[in-house]
Amino acid sequence: MPATPRSRRERPAKPALTREGIVAAAVRILRAEGLQKVTMRRLAQELDTGPASLYVYVRNTAELHAAVLDELLGTVGPAPAEGTWRERLEQVLVAYTTMLLEHPSLARSALTSWPSGPHYLNLIETLLGLLDEGGVARERAAWGVDLLLQRATATAAEHAGEASQEDWDSLGRALRQVSGRTHPHIAAASGTLLSGAPEARVSWAFQALINGIEHTAVPEQAPHAPRD
Repeated sequence: MPATPRSRRERPAKPALTREGIVAAAVRILRAEGLQKVTMRRLAQELDTGPASLYVYVRNTAELHAAVLDELLGTVGPAPAEGTWRERLEQVLVAYTTMLLEHPSLARSALTSWPSGPHYLNLIETLLGLLDEGGVARERAAWGVDLLLQRATATAAEHAGEASQEDWDSLGRALRQVSGRTHPHIAAASGTLLSGAPEARVSWAFQALINGIEHTAVPEQAPHAPRD
């Protein structure tokens, strides 16, 4: 005899869909399978629902990736309590970069899809607060935060397609063998162009940007239209 059909009323009800639950599931997929698998179809499979149901909460994959990034920004933490404002600002930026380095494909996505959730707003507030503590003019700080985050994001995104050791060796040989007659500046700096540990270069870049932000005025007639 065939098994008695089970009434649907006896089955446990599926949890109701929420944006928070969708983002949490997307983060799990990211950590287990990578960003390329964080799609509406894969997410619907994870949540045992149809892809169309997800669009009520998330408009598209780009918005989903931005929400995932915002969720991970919650791991960056507040500014350290000790140190000068410059040191603490750099530490926050390094923490942001380190988080993205764990998910370089997400960093590449972040170059074109910006988050706007609470953790991202907290990060901007922290950076602006530290620049204000250092006496940086508000207009310079506002433009500078954009520049600092772009640098951090691009640094991590670069590792999504990181060159092989063979590529680096080839570049190093090309720089060392360049003719001083045709490329005198490269020849003079060939020993320095690729020198330094990655951590030192990241720190130097942030310090150079912070110094520039502190001393470079924003144009007086700068337009106030939204960024394209």
